[in-house]
Amino acid sequence: MTSADTVVQAKQSPVARIAARAGGGALRVVLILVGLLWLMPTAGLLLSSLRDPSEVDLSGWWKVFTDPGQLTFSGYDHLLGNQQITDSLWTTLAITVPATLLVVVIGALAGYAFAWMDFPGRDVWFLIVVGLLVVPIQVALIPVAKLFGEIGIFQTTTGVVLFHTAFGLPFAIFLLRNFFAEIPRELLEAARLDGAGELRLFLRVVMPLGGPAIASLGIFQFLWVWNDMLVALIFADSGNPPITVALQQQVRQFGNNIDILGPGAFVSMLIPLAVFFAFQRQFVAGVMAGAVK
Repeated sequence: MTSADTVVQAKQSPVARIAARAGGGALRVVLILVGLLWLMPTAGLLLSSLRDPSEVDLSGWWKVFTDPGQLTFSGYDHLLGNQQITDSLWTTLAITVPATLLVVVIGALAGYAFAWMDFPGRDVWFLIVVGLLVVPIQVALIPVAKLFGEIGIFQTTTGVVLFHTAFGLPFAIFLLRNFFAEIPRELLEAARLDGAGELRLFLRVVMPLGGPAIASLGIFQFLWVWNDMLVALIFADSGNPPITVALQQQVRQFGNNIDILGPGAFVSMLIPLAVFFAFQRQFVAGVMAGAVK
């Protein structure tokens, strides 16, 4: 080992040194085992959704490995034939997509303003935004419900979108402001010397550099809104609810309706998983960038 290798090894963190000594093969085995354990509930839900309800009541999902004949798509046929469940999926998309886009766009604009624009009370306003991070949703349910009722958007899709946007913005502004503040000042000054205005500077320089952080924020917001039940239960239209409330109503109305609940729960989980895997590279890059900074 050369002196340069010794210096590099000395600069490595204890975790990195342990991982290097453990060897790639052993570490991969451990990670694969952890991944399999983490995915076991998802696999169990998938196999349960493919079994006949009578078989689900009698034995666990692992029985399909000894009796593959239990697998059937009848539960998904019932799911697609349930108008309330299929409509609830579209309602969930109609809530989640606008709430995610609004938080990302407004959060990015505000984060850039707090990071690189001078205006009166900038630090005070940013402290207020940070303070809003600790405000629990439960505190605002009744006041916001009364406000939405007075302006006529209570139990509407618009009201749910606005509620999720309002409570998603403090974290978005805090995250993106800190990320944008790490952009070299010289880079922005060079763009301004070339004649770039604030809007062009934001679109052409800041947004491309902030892509990983924006992707991470978008994934987090999408997952939070898609999996939400509390806000949807109070502010959404009870006649056309999101998927989380629709599944809860199936339990309340029909009891152990596993032929709908199993496939419905898996489909409601499949879409966020697809979004995560589609943007996992940007998500990992954003997390690593935040960890380094």
